[in-house]
Amino acid sequence: MSKVLVVYSSKSGNTRKLAEAVTSGVKEVAGVECELKGVSEVSNADLVAADGIIIGSPVYFGSMSAEVKEMFDKSVVIRRKLEGKIGAAFATSGHHTGGKETTIFSILQAMLIHGMLIVGDPISAGGHYGVASVGSPDTDGINSGKALGKRVAEIAKRLFS
Repeated sequence: MSKVLVVYSSKSGNTRKLAEAVTSGVKEVAGVECELKGVSEVSNADLVAADGIIIGSPVYFGSMSAEVKEMFDKSVVIRRKLEGKIGAAFATSGHHTGGKETTIFSILQAMLIHGMLIVGDPISAGGHYGVASVGSPDTDGINSGKALGKRVAEIAKRLFS
């Protein structure tokens, strides 16, 4: 059985809400296990155990939160163990021009350095770098989050089952 880990950093609850939508999309795929964790709960062992890793962060100065960056900093010792895993990202911001894409890029950049295989959101969800919302995710944001989770789960299942 394939395993997808959804990780999030959230102070306001908005990124957590989007993480929950991503998780529900993963769970739509039979034969894929999904675990949702706040970034402070994630260990290097959790990252190694997953076939797919989807990480969400609020926007802080156009980049990932310090907590997400700290998780990546601690993961340097397992760098070679993440190679070939599926990676995807999502972000929330307080403003429509609030740096969501640059935040997603910062997460994807760290994943690429680990040698992960990057997946963007499906065409049905916009077909870009990852899912993003302004403030609390609306219905479109929730549906896009589900679509991203489902896409990662389907790819992980094909590659790792």
